[in-house]
Amino acid sequence: MKAQPDADKTLNMILSRLADMKAEATVTIDLRGKSAFSDYMIVTSGRANRHVGAIADNVAKGLKETGIKPIHIEGLPNCDWVLIDSGDVIVHVFRPEVREFYNLEKLWTQGPISAKAI
Repeated sequence: MKAQPDADKTLNMILSRLADMKAEATVTIDLRGKSAFSDYMIVTSGRANRHVGAIADNVAKGLKETGIKPIHIEGLPNCDWVLIDSGDVIVHVFRPEVREFYNLEKLWTQGPISAKAI
């Protein structure tokens, strides 16, 4: 049984695969210290449904080849938004319109907001 690679190695492998597949507007969000469920989140886009699916398949293949198990994938049938959860790194691959609608980057990169009393 292979040992799980560390989060930084996994991140670099995924970013390399995304570059190879011509993923667009890739953003890496460092979640260390902000989240207990993952170290990094990657948000990227494909030009169309087929491109989103191909990117997701390529990343999943790379994760499996690296020995990362289990990998959880959601959204492949429609390929509007595919989520790949490898544990230490979570990848969101969107079609541009869907990415703009959900705007995950803004959600995870905003500073803490204090509650106001009414």
